[in-house]
Amino acid sequence: MRTSVPAAAAALTLALLGVPSGAQAAAAVFVELNPSTVPAGDEVSIRASCEDNLKPATVTAEPIGSVTVEPEFGFLTATVRVPNDTEPGDYPVALRCTEGGAATTTLHVVAGVEPSRGPATGGGGTAPGATGSLLIGGGLLAVGAGLGLGVMSLRRRRLG
Repeated sequence: MRTSVPAAAAALTLALLGVPSGAQAAAAVFVELNPSTVPAGDEVSIRASCEDNLKPATVTAEPIGSVTVEPEFGFLTATVRVPNDTEPGDYPVALRCTEGGAATTTLHVVAGVEPSRGPATGGGGTAPGATGSLLIGGGLLAVGAGLGLGVMSLRRRRLG
C-alpha cells in the first residue's frame, strides 16, 4: 500500500510540531464510574487510568471509602457496592495515582423507589368484564369467516 505525499507531509508536520500521537494521548489520567447514578445498595464499576497503568492506584469517596483499583486490560478497575444506608446526594470521587497524578468525578446516589405494583396494562383476553368475551368472540368470528372464504375459493377453482 502506498502512502500519498500529502498524508506523509501532514504526519511529518504533526510530528515536528510535537502534537501527541494516539498512544501518548491515551495515557491521560482519568477516573469514571459506570453507572455514575445509582440507588443506595447497587454496585458501581470504577475504571481509571494513570500514567503507568501497571501499578495499582487508590480511589476514594465518602460513601465507598478507599478502594484500590488494579490493572486489568490496560486500565485500572474495581467494582464496589454503595452501602444501603447512604443518603441521596452527590459525592466527589478522587483518583490518586502512585506517580502523583490525580483526577476526580462525581457519584450521584438517588433514593431507591420500589413500585408497589405493576402497571395496569390489561387488554385482550385478560380484560375483566364483557369486553374480554367480546374480543374473543370477534376474533373467532373473523377466523371462521376467513376459513369460509378459503373453502369457497377452493371450490370455485375446482369447478371452473
